[in-house]
Amino acid sequence: MSALHTVAEIRRIEQEALAALPPYTLMQRAGAAIAELAQQMLCSSTASSPSVLVLAGPGNNGGDALEAACLLEEAGIEVTVQLHADESRQPPDARRALARAREAEIQFIEDHGDALLRQQAWALVIDGLFGIGLARPPGPRLRLIIDYINSLRCPVLSIDVPSGLDADTGSIVGGRDGAAVQATHTLTFIGDKPGLHTCDGSDHSGQIVVDTLEIAAERFLPTRAFLNGPQSFATALKPRANNSHKGSYGDVIVVGGARGMAGAPVLAARTAAFGGAGRVYVAFVDDGLAYDDKHPELMFRLADRVEFAASAALVVGPGMGTSRHAHDILARALDSEAEIVVDADALNLISAEPALQHKLHRRSQAGAAAKTIITPHPLEAARLLDSTTQQVQQDRPHAARQLARQFNAITVLKGAGTVIAFPDGEIAINPSGNPALSTAGTGDVLSGLCGALLAQGWPARAAALAATWIHGAAADQLVASGLGPVGLTASEFIPAIRAVFNQIIRDHVQRRPVATAHRPHP
Repeated sequence: MSALHTVAEIRRIEQEALAALPPYTLMQRAGAAIAELAQQMLCSSTASSPSVLVLAGPGNNGGDALEAACLLEEAGIEVTVQLHADESRQPPDARRALARAREAEIQFIEDHGDALLRQQAWALVIDGLFGIGLARPPGPRLRLIIDYINSLRCPVLSIDVPSGLDADTGSIVGGRDGAAVQATHTLTFIGDKPGLHTCDGSDHSGQIVVDTLEIAAERFLPTRAFLNGPQSFATALKPRANNSHKGSYGDVIVVGGARGMAGAPVLAARTAAFGGAGRVYVAFVDDGLAYDDKHPELMFRLADRVEFAASAALVVGPGMGTSRHAHDILARALDSEAEIVVDADALNLISAEPALQHKLHRRSQAGAAAKTIITPHPLEAARLLDSTTQQVQQDRPHAARQLARQFNAITVLKGAGTVIAFPDGEIAINPSGNPALSTAGTGDVLSGLCGALLAQGWPARAAALAATWIHGAAADQLVASGLGPVGLTASEFIPAIRAVFNQIIRDHVQRRPVATAHRPHP
């Protein structure tokens, strides 16, 4: 699994490495890595004489950029530097890189030489303004520079993290008062960072390349965060036996569908069927549909007449409403021994009543495997945490961890870079998916897929990871085929989910060859 490191973890690794190496070593390695990637990016440039703009800030991030500028100049590439730093206050390695750049006679544009800056047609911009330590939004002057970078059509290579982005959370430092570079590429050092993959990070980081700077592997301690992908749930992927039947793959009961909202549980149920569940029921809160004419294999019941048996996986909440009747059905579901996915209106009911919160928390005993997955979007998460959507989005990893701990449930905090959090504090950030998912009903589709995997006997942890990744990968597949991202509907994702699921089974499961005897023709 691809580890994600917090700023504090990166700082510890960096300090230990610096203590064991001669001065300037890490900056030389960083500069060489930047120059190498920059030259690769320039190879695809159509400019006849590529000119590179290097923006160097006050810290070692700026020093890395200056070292790269020297190496690019040595390679015969036209380089221009704009320094945004007080030379007397630079760290020693950065000051050394600046002296080297001055000796190389690289062209420097003064901090306020914007007219000259805007006269050039840049083939590449290297963003070395701020690194992972930025704690306050850029001032007015640097905000103008960031806005200028973002107005350019050329590739932009950010060093370590796009300037203005929080490396831990993925939010823009300072929120509405801040600004962040929109990079086409980010070369991040030592280890990957959570903020590059969630919240605003997914819009600002572009293609991410990780360079460890040759730091020894033993300096990297186990982390509490990783990037989700098929390797995260590969052990749960199994081929289907020939000697199997519908009972081998479990039952899903989707509970929801208050009057006027039958579509949400039907979407979840269809996904559960396409996701491999043996049988799928919809338990309506109010009088619902008699059958699904597109998928008559789905079975419809009234929730009052359905037993929530431990042998079934429950998906509770799609289109459920918040009536007293819905509340009582939810309470009964939470009291059951079944594994359960809690979504949508069920989360809103829980956020409004401490008794339901207590029922949710006590479903999994301390130390036991989680029996519950909750799938809130940011507004639902804010209600559960008695917070605001803005506060949730400012630190999505922290909010997801809070929810997982508070409710003793695996939490899938939906959004750009969905965060999957576990009660033990570990998180995964999901890299698949795109804006095509920003449409009504896709959350119901996700919850139905979670239920299908639980019904098939997947551990809840693997089910949450797999469902989230497959859900996003289906959106990626549809967009890659020319559909969307604009205008895709939730129901269109369902067959794509089936296709992705079957493909990863084929890719990750090695079947043993079966010998076949052939009878000769008479």
